[in-house]
Formats: sequence, C-alpha cells, structure tokens
Amino acid sequence: MVRIRLRRMGAAKLPFYRIVAADSRKAQGGAFIDVLGYYDPLKQPMEIKVDEGKVFKWLGDGAQVSDGVLSLLKRTGTMTKWNKKKAGEETPPPEVVLIKGEKRTSQV
Repeated sequence: MVRIRLRRMGAAKLPFYRIVAADSRKAQGGAFIDVLGYYDPLKQPMEIKVDEGKVFKWLGDGAQVSDGVLSLLKRTGTMTKWNKKKAGEETPPPEVVLIKGEKRTSQV
C-alpha cells in the first residue's frame, strides 16, 4: 500500500521534511516513489510547499495519508479541495501551493 508521509532530511537538530509517496513497508528514511512537496518548521515563518496535482493523483490511486501530512494538507487547503473534487463539486485546477507562516500563495 502506498502512503503519503513525511521523510526527515537535514542535519542533526536542523530538520526539514519532504512530503513523499512511499510504500508503507519501507523504512521512514528509505526508498520513496515520488516527492510531493516539503515542510520546513525551522524557517521563520515556517514554510510548506505542496504540489496539489501530484497529491490528487496519489489520493485518486488509493494512497493513505499519515496523520502529520494530513495536518499539513488541511493547513494548505488541499484536503478541502480534494473532498470537494471527490464529491463531484466544481473545484479550481490543482496548483503548487506555498505557505509561509499563515499566508497561502500559489506558484504556477
């Protein structure tokens, strides 16, 4: 089963995380299938970047989302868009979302 989860990167005591699609049987720092974005909690303000197109592709293929990534996707508004899309409502096209602090911006 594919799981969307965080992969820890960075040096000791200086973590940042990649949001990846990985086989659930692999180790946390092990092989992954696709990079969907990143999360940097140490930057002031913190930074989250998510490629909604890739996330929607994996969710459509049946990937499960870890609790940590679910929290980040809710913060970016990606899960709201996914739930609307799943319910058949009209949604704006997927975009690359970048959040610095509490501000949401889109990158094309």
